[in-house]
Amino acid sequence: MDLCVTIKGVSFLLQTGMGILGNSVVLLAYAHIIYSEPKLLPVDMILCHLAFANLLLLLTRCVPQTMTVFGLRDLLNDAGCKVVIYAYRIGRALSVCITCMLSVFQAITIAPAGPHLSRLKPALPSLVIPTFASLWFLNMAICIAAPFFSMAPRNGTVPAFTLNLGFCHVDFRDNLSYVINGIAVSGRDFAFVALMLGSSGYILFLLHRHSRQVRGIRRTQGGGTRAAKTVVTLVVLYAVFFGIDNVIWIYMLTVAKVSPVVADMRVFFSSCYASLSPYFIISSNKKVKAKIVCAAEQEQPSGNTKESSEVTITSK
Repeated sequence: MDLCVTIKGVSFLLQTGMGILGNSVVLLAYAHIIYSEPKLLPVDMILCHLAFANLLLLLTRCVPQTMTVFGLRDLLNDAGCKVVIYAYRIGRALSVCITCMLSVFQAITIAPAGPHLSRLKPALPSLVIPTFASLWFLNMAICIAAPFFSMAPRNGTVPAFTLNLGFCHVDFRDNLSYVINGIAVSGRDFAFVALMLGSSGYILFLLHRHSRQVRGIRRTQGGGTRAAKTVVTLVVLYAVFFGIDNVIWIYMLTVAKVSPVVADMRVFFSSCYASLSPYFIISSNKKVKAKIVCAAEQEQPSGNTKESSEVTITSK
């Protein structure tokens, strides 16, 4: 196997494995929290949904990409490609939308109470589920064109205006469809990224200008400053990889035939957020960290008991 292919394959394998493990741990921790607590806080519900969206993205994009890099062919037929590409587009869209939602909800939570916010803040928990539903319907509608252009790879050369994903082809057939799709997807992403950057900037403004008030919020709400800093960190992380992703995407819109190397680079950088974000959640969220530590401690005594019983049998 060529060295370049080996490096690419190992990179995708590590990224995919780390991402699936991290997001699965976050989801399992929240499942345990839901089982032991009456209800989740809005921020916890959003983080749980973000982990699900990132897991969906990794399973539908990075897993088949990794298998293709290592030489597996004919993974999916036309119907399979349509389902996988549609699920991937929705997962990717939900990742940016839910990160934006997290930033906006956190900004409203720590904002000073005013005539409008005093009525909005108590209603935040009841708005989480309707917001989730709206984001799902919005992105399912925006991504509806993806199945019509997706197909299994064909033998021979790749046609113009076709994204060669390795395991599937996305054939836009003409330049107009190619550009319209790119503008629709990029327009949605830029709108939500602008909103999340604006709300994160407002969070930083509050943390900087009203440190005494924020300390008061932390005492009454329990970890508000920590949660706000976590949200800002996630937004910055997303913005960095979003910038790299869209620089490559804009370049891809300007050429008729996209090199597989360029397409692989975009996949890798666009999936970095999904792979790294769960570890920021684990390290900064006390509830998730406590459940993981608790699970680890429950496993340890059983191991110690087994070892002690073996020692006793040996001594006899």
